[in-house]
Amino acid sequence: MDKTLTRAQITQAVQEAYEECKNISGGHNADYIPFLANIDPNLFGLSVTLLDGTVINVGDTEYKFGIESVSKVLTAILVLKQHGADAVLKQIGADATGLPFNSIFAILLENDHPSTPLVNAGAITACSMVEPKGDSWGKWEAIINNFTDLCGSEAQVIDELYKSESDTNFNNRAIAWLLKNYNRIYDDVPMSLDLYTRQCSVGITASQLSICAGTIANGGLNPVTKAQVFAPELAPKITTLISSVGFYQNTGDWLYSSGIPAKSGVGGGVLGVMPGVMGIAAFAPPLDVAGNSVKAQAAVKAVMKKLDLGVFNGDRVTVTD
Repeated sequence: MDKTLTRAQITQAVQEAYEECKNISGGHNADYIPFLANIDPNLFGLSVTLLDGTVINVGDTEYKFGIESVSKVLTAILVLKQHGADAVLKQIGADATGLPFNSIFAILLENDHPSTPLVNAGAITACSMVEPKGDSWGKWEAIINNFTDLCGSEAQVIDELYKSESDTNFNNRAIAWLLKNYNRIYDDVPMSLDLYTRQCSVGITASQLSICAGTIANGGLNPVTKAQVFAPELAPKITTLISSVGFYQNTGDWLYSSGIPAKSGVGGGVLGVMPGVMGIAAFAPPLDVAGNSVKAQAAVKAVMKKLDLGVFNGDRVTVTD
């Protein structure tokens, strides 16, 4: 079925969703990372990027928060670009674990591969795959330049968050060495872990995240900069990964109730991809027990409901003036 939406309709839906969700309470900041525990819990931003480059921002969309696990999407795109879809499937995998994002048990259950680049184990492996091999600075340049290309503007590490992450990443150290035991780290272990920790510590805005999501929705073409960041055939691959594990053990419930593939992070960010239509992002620090932003989830769902959109609706959607 053909469906037409106007930019005015989408703008209205975003504004209404923001107003409806801004007073939602519940959840708590991530407290196992000291920097995140101290972020203002009342911050809230909602952003949508359309494929013509229109960016609709409401609220705290220029506040730089820790990207955290949403970074896994961006680096998964980088290794897909550098190695191809088949290599990523073989060396990491594409299966949801059905377990928490930092699960060690998941590695023990599936020791032949780390399951997916969108959980901690697979993301550390992805960092080990980033080229040039053995070159920490060269790898980091590739990672951060990819962030900038996807988001359409410069991304930088929040130094205080990076230190806070590095001082408390004991579980991830165990994951990294366990992966080494199964020959699923493809470069130096401490370097790969440090790259992962550093990418999670990048400061990002909701506006930048929605542009990144819009780039995925637009087949790798950044709607704002008009640069082809990655090949169009990789867009369905990354969207599939997001669909299968974007909300970890709550992913099925999320996709069922929202209709949009999305990836969360414990910094409070959510990135959503509606292929061929738009990218959406929301930010609010308080999280539910699974580590997903309470208010950001509600806001993304509200926009989707107001526009009657969903990846499985079967509609061919056109956006007009």
